[in-house]
Amino acid sequence: MRAVAARTPDGAVVTGASTTTPAHVAALLAALAAGVVAQGGYYAAGRILLTALVAVALVLALAARPPSRGDAGPLVHGCVALAAWSLTRAATAGGFPAAIGAVATLGCLAAAPLVLSRTSAVQRERCAEAVLGVGALVAIIAWAGVAWRLPRFAVLVEHRLWRGAATLTYPNAAAALLVPLALLAVALLAARPRSAPLAGGAYLLLVGVGAALSRAGLIALLAGFVVLTVGVGVRATVRAAAPPALGAVVAVGALAPSFPATAVAHPALAVAGLLVGAVVAIGAPRLPGRYRAATLTGALALVAAAAATQAHAGYLKAVLASRGNLDSSGRSGGARAALELAASHPLAGTGIGRSALFWTTPDGTGAVALYAHDEYLQILVDLGAVGLLLLAVLLAAVVVTIRRGRAHAHRPGIRAGAVAALAALAVHSGFDFLWHIAVLPLAAGLFIGLAAAATSEEPTPPGQKEK
Repeated sequence: MRAVAARTPDGAVVTGASTTTPAHVAALLAALAAGVVAQGGYYAAGRILLTALVAVALVLALAARPPSRGDAGPLVHGCVALAAWSLTRAATAGGFPAAIGAVATLGCLAAAPLVLSRTSAVQRERCAEAVLGVGALVAIIAWAGVAWRLPRFAVLVEHRLWRGAATLTYPNAAAALLVPLALLAVALLAARPRSAPLAGGAYLLLVGVGAALSRAGLIALLAGFVVLTVGVGVRATVRAAAPPALGAVVAVGALAPSFPATAVAHPALAVAGLLVGAVVAIGAPRLPGRYRAATLTGALALVAAAAATQAHAGYLKAVLASRGNLDSSGRSGGARAALELAASHPLAGTGIGRSALFWTTPDGTGAVALYAHDEYLQILVDLGAVGLLLLAVLLAAVVVTIRRGRAHAHRPGIRAGAVAALAALAVHSGFDFLWHIAVLPLAAGLFIGLAAAATSEEPTPPGQKEK
């Protein structure tokens, strides 16, 4: 086992364990990958597989370091309280299968930080890089789904636009995974600005976000970016984000003609744009300062010129007509129906999985949905004011857990990136039913663990020099 030296934020050098991935972290990463492949873990089979792998990771982690009183922290207590109320409500209202699924999701959320608390700072960095790798694969699949109109990886929404979804259930779910990971990648890139793999990863993740065409994802990205500037600094964040973001604009611009259902796909143009965007994203940061600035300025000017010449193109009008506004009759109608249902069950809710939302659409027809496009409102419908209060307690527990992590060693950028990722997920959860996609709460648990995990650095064996 090779010992390594990690530097903490206050400048102290901490001798760490091997950089190899421990078995419990590998199992946790396998759970994330399995959830992504299994349609986000939305359906029972995928959820069971994801939960089982997280359970294996937790068992291996507890075997590596026996449980202690510190493990049952605020986060665990918050998850247990909300899980207990979910089961209690199911006992009186029915819906045990849905309630058990919710409890499994809460268990994964609590387990991921426990697993990562049994890793060194270097191992957590490797874990973060592996998670970014999974996200980059999701992003490129979403991009390819639009470029080649692959029904398994892209969704024709309202018979108007093809939007990238990769292997997840729908485009907004893909964006909900890719946006937080893009923020984490930018944070790591701010700490290592000349890292080509990180620049490439951030670029691909942003391309995937663009391929999903999620308005809520864009709002969440902007919110997370603001949080990231607080943790990393405005100058460092902008400097790290500019090349991959500009490269992504080039790639998504080349993909844009393939979005409208009324137009034919242009895969050759999309591939050319992806390659040119990669040159901007990866090549520009490696140039000397003045050349880098000139390259980015020139690329920005070309993008502006291309946008001006295409301003009246039919494909661009089709995209803007659908995604260039905040109108969503489904969201607003569902929200009204959810509020009406919550008013009839204000204290205890209907029980998880026991509600259906009905409303009248603008054209006078009826609509029905199983979920509101707002997880906070959905909790109010399912579990009432009691459930909403317990959710507030759980969110406060997340904040406390992260704040406690300030005293622990972290690799540069990981903590700030993980906090920004959590902020983006929290914002996006107000626009979509993300917590029903099991892989997304698991990703949230990973971000909590990356931001707050305690350091379990191994001491250097006697007689062995630090390397």
